[in-house]
Amino acid sequence: MEERILLVSGLIFLLGLVFSRILEKVKLPAVTSYLILGVILGPYVLDIIPDNLMGSMSLIADTVLSMVAFSLGQVFEVKSLSRVGKRVFLISWGEVIGAFILVTVVMNAIGVPLYEALLFGGIAPATAPAATVMVIRELRASGPFTETLLGVVAIDDAWGIMVFALAESVAKMLLRHGGGQSEVLISLLHATVAVIAALALGAVVAFLFKWLSKFFRSDTDILVAVFGAILITSDIASYFNLSNLLANMAFGAVLANSVKSPNKYFDILKRFDWLFYLFFFVLSGASLEVEKLKELGIWGIIYTVARPFGEYVGAFVGAAIGKMEKTVRNYIGLGLVPQAGVALGLAILVRHEFSDTIGPGFLTIIIASTVISEIVGPVFTRIALRKAGEIRA
Repeated sequence: MEERILLVSGLIFLLGLVFSRILEKVKLPAVTSYLILGVILGPYVLDIIPDNLMGSMSLIADTVLSMVAFSLGQVFEVKSLSRVGKRVFLISWGEVIGAFILVTVVMNAIGVPLYEALLFGGIAPATAPAATVMVIRELRASGPFTETLLGVVAIDDAWGIMVFALAESVAKMLLRHGGGQSEVLISLLHATVAVIAALALGAVVAFLFKWLSKFFRSDTDILVAVFGAILITSDIASYFNLSNLLANMAFGAVLANSVKSPNKYFDILKRFDWLFYLFFFVLSGASLEVEKLKELGIWGIIYTVARPFGEYVGAFVGAAIGKMEKTVRNYIGLGLVPQAGVALGLAILVRHEFSDTIGPGFLTIIIASTVISEIVGPVFTRIALRKAGEIRA
């Protein structure tokens, strides 16, 4: 069995590379190719992935999402934030809040339990920067609208993870104690304290890491130290029932603002993190319960429609508050439809942490919605850039 694990793992890496190269010819992002490969290798087609390898999904998901959260922490470097500007902040805040509120309210209104509706809402703000960037490069778009769109997709996943962490904490409390008004308020208070504690943990790790950094002598030292610190932060957070995502994001943010040449600590991780991402998304595809796709029904349809609508409305409101030009107000939300990596990772997290209640069905809905958004999202991004008049191709 151990030899089979190594064989299948090797096939996952090699075939993942091949599939991504093939499907990029038809303009599909790598994430989608990994998901398709996972379905092919999974129980509904070839069924060659061992159960004990699939059983490692929780560990892999925690590792991948912790690295993503750490990397997103760099977004909060003061120098970067000063370049982003007020308009990007307003639009990204509006988009994240709009998607969260609208999806949560709509899902709850159609009969989804409040705790589960909060989880849908918490995942809704996540977008797919890679898909948006791909379209912009392909069309050689440039101008104020394009720059604003790039800024929004670069920062909104960071806000989205914060919202998800809060929503997840409240959902857990509601599941334990019920959904009355007083329980909701108490859950929100507990969740707020947990968020503050997670951020504090990340800050402490960052300062300890800064002190240790004087002993680093090479890129290899930095890589080992960064990866080790991320795993330790995740475990400590989990032990105290805190969000490992927020803790690692705080770790990254504080580190980015407290050391000289912070880029080296983030760039070194990018040299090998895609190996984890490839493995993670292939196993995610293998986890897809294909027979449940026909059971998505109204919940899946409503989520798939409500999410981009919430993104659009929220982005519109944020742009309107900032008194931005009509082009930005009307079309920026169209560029935020794609959803991929972060959303899938969060859904995997939900599957494992709520496995006794909603896990499998929830993951199926998010994967199906993500695939749809990755297909139609670039089309809406093209429309937005065309309406803005910034296509140069």
